[in-house]
Amino acid sequence: MTSADIIAMLKKQPIGVGCGVLCILIGVLIYLRTDKITENQALYEAKSAEATKILANVRNSDKLPEQVAEVQAMTKEMESRLVHAGQLAVNLQYFYKLEAENEVKLTDVRQSNPAKSSKLYTGVPYNVSIQGSFKQVMAFLQRVENGRHFCRFNTAAFNKAGGAGDLTNTAMTLYLNIELLGQP
Repeated sequence: MTSADIIAMLKKQPIGVGCGVLCILIGVLIYLRTDKITENQALYEAKSAEATKILANVRNSDKLPEQVAEVQAMTKEMESRLVHAGQLAVNLQYFYKLEAENEVKLTDVRQSNPAKSSKLYTGVPYNVSIQGSFKQVMAFLQRVENGRHFCRFNTAAFNKAGGAGDLTNTAMTLYLNIELLGQP
């Protein structure tokens, strides 16, 4: 087969030859751009994930003002329950009020300095000692636990003041080491 025969055959089948050349060109382009396919697929997935996040944010944002107001109200309520380490008289007044409400004798109450911290909130430590009947001491303990301030008990020690008999009328001494949540 000579070049004249090849040219004659190409002239007889122009559509077939054009399609063949086109297929060869497309095959070469696909071969050269296969690395772009994986890059474009990764880009598509990243953009799709970002679009999903944006749609979720738009969908969840319709109640955002109410949620912000709710969080601000909760923060205000929480901050009203904090003690301030520098307000010693106000802090001790809390324990004296509990003493009067529960009819116990507050023998010792001391506020220690809180540990130096860069945190916004810290525990303000107290050592408290009270005397009273078992029922009164337990009522005091429950008032501290469920009281106005957030409280954490580090140690609690009960001692019987003396005498045998009914525990409800026996004098008890309670030593507490607690922390009230506050700001330094």
